[in-house]
Amino acid sequence: MIINFVMKQSHKVKNLISRRLQTEKGNLFRQGGPRIAMLYPSPYRAGMSSLGYQWIIEILQTAGFSVERVFLPDNIEDWKNSKTPLISYETQTPLSHFPVIGVSLAYELELGGLIQCLQGSGIPIKREERSIHDPKIILGGPITFSNPLPTSPFVDAILLGEVEDIVVSVFKCAIEFSNSAWKEAIAKMPGVFIPETMKDLPAIAKASDTLLPARSHIISPEAELKNMFLIEGERGCHRSCTFCVMRRSTNGGMRLVTPERILSFVPDHAERVGLVGAAISDHPKLPSLLAKLVESGREIGVSSLRADRVARKPDIARLLRMGGYKTLTVASDAPSQRLRKEISKGTLEKHIIDCARQAAEHKYRILKVYMMLGLPDENTEDIQELIKFTLELAKIHPVALGVAPFVPKKNTPLDSAPFAGIKKVDHHIKILRKGLKVSKGRAEVRPTSSKWAWVEYMLAQGGPETGLATLEAVENGGSFASWKRALRKLDSKQMSPWRRSLNLVIGNNP
Repeated sequence: MIINFVMKQSHKVKNLISRRLQTEKGNLFRQGGPRIAMLYPSPYRAGMSSLGYQWIIEILQTAGFSVERVFLPDNIEDWKNSKTPLISYETQTPLSHFPVIGVSLAYELELGGLIQCLQGSGIPIKREERSIHDPKIILGGPITFSNPLPTSPFVDAILLGEVEDIVVSVFKCAIEFSNSAWKEAIAKMPGVFIPETMKDLPAIAKASDTLLPARSHIISPEAELKNMFLIEGERGCHRSCTFCVMRRSTNGGMRLVTPERILSFVPDHAERVGLVGAAISDHPKLPSLLAKLVESGREIGVSSLRADRVARKPDIARLLRMGGYKTLTVASDAPSQRLRKEISKGTLEKHIIDCARQAAEHKYRILKVYMMLGLPDENTEDIQELIKFTLELAKIHPVALGVAPFVPKKNTPLDSAPFAGIKKVDHHIKILRKGLKVSKGRAEVRPTSSKWAWVEYMLAQGGPETGLATLEAVENGGSFASWKRALRKLDSKQMSPWRRSLNLVIGNNP
């Protein structure tokens, strides 16, 4: 009975992979070169919507590597119960059989997914427990712009920042050299951190413009961004929002890609095109680029919209609606004008009101406004101001508030700010919901979990010890209670290790 169940689950997984491969367009995989697994520790739908993940795969494949994709299974419990190994999509090879594994980690909570992937593959989870016969593990991704230290007990090397110029050399060394020699060879490269031998994180790597813009090569109907070709319209951000990791990133501003260059990379089979960039709506030629994409008959998407830009350039909202948008999404980022000013957010109420009017004019289904609650010095007066303003917006057009608790991140001016606390955030959300009831459904609140925001905060402010606490939480089932028990054991003096010399301590009480 058990054998039949395992075989059935194994066939189920392989059939799912085969079906997905058949529906993809643009897969450049080829066998013959040095074999690498690229692991994305979240499900396929998320990994295939990650521009960075796809871009690094393309760079390595172009350099002659045979790169195979591996994802955290869609249903973790079914996978665990089946006792089947985690396998690659391209050749269905077990993850543990690859000599080198690359990991793309987007944000803090995906560390649990990485641990689950190693756990279910039979690869020793801790670096110190692996031998020369186990895969070498190299980690990169958006998390490295902030704080990758919690991952350090589990990986051999971390590549910080923009790694286009070094990634091929790093993986060549990992393939060609022995376990100690390859680390010595890459240790002096820009942005490389070797947890085993280095104490301090180096400055993040800064890529030249040679390979830009980043672009995807596989289009999938089962990705979160369904059937969408992704390409950078610009890189970096010239703004100075104090909460954002990408503020004045790498070169202190924006690196623009011309519309002509962007259009030259769009494949004929792409029915949808997504323009990616931390400040894509600040691109001076965005309206003309959107117009050309719409004229080509394609649907379009953008990764972020600044309310002030949409207000000042009404063609953006009009063209996005023509390109298939049903929701106009902008960010306020704080519940009051006072707090927006404190976090250096340039958005004004009049900008968001203009966005609401455009949403009504172009018949968008809803206006979605992102914001954070739990900012430093936030009080109930700020929430009351938000209620009043949201009701004004709702008179113009239906509005949804996408609310996320504020989580301080390393490499930002608000790094040393405390987490507001689960109770305070939930209390402010409760006040907000109650105050918006009079809108009769025209204003709604869509919050993310304050509990998991606290976990994210602990990881964002933690060091290697926080990574080991993550391992304990995952081994005990991965529930919030498991995380809470594991993280509360940490000594507060171990938090924010990059600030220990300043004698600053961040409390860990939710």
